[in-house]
Amino acid sequence: MKIAIGADHNGYELKEGVKAFIEQNTEHKIVDYGCHDCEAVDYPDVAYEVSRAINEGELDRGILICGTGLGVAISANKYPGIRAATCHDTYSAERAQLSNNAQILAMGAQIIGVEVAKKVVGAYLNVEWAEGSKRKVDKINEIEKEFAGKGVQETMEE
Repeated sequence: MKIAIGADHNGYELKEGVKAFIEQNTEHKIVDYGCHDCEAVDYPDVAYEVSRAINEGELDRGILICGTGLGVAISANKYPGIRAATCHDTYSAERAQLSNNAQILAMGAQIIGVEVAKKVVGAYLNVEWAEGSKRKVDKINEIEKEFAGKGVQETMEE
């Protein structure tokens, strides 16, 4: 599997730890979308690049990290067709993939440390969507299609 990984400056160190874990313990190929040091980077920019690569089929799944995991998930979920889930425990990470076919796992570097993050990533990468909740995921996709192309103001006026 080809995995995108990206972080803002708050998530840089955790990203590096997770990346090393994946490279040393799995057969997955990692593509690093930054940041590549601790200089300030805005998480929507990194989330956009990872989401685009997954949506266009360049990569299979992604891992995004910021301070809380919330900003990168919100940003990634704005990209059409993307389902990103913020997870800080193994059960949620496993269910994000099994139940929701989440293409992106989001985590917060200020919430969990590298050892817990490794376990969360392992749980997420070691399962495949079995379409058990396909009906629900299809409904999510239909809601997205209903609002596709509409601006925020148009949606609020309806």
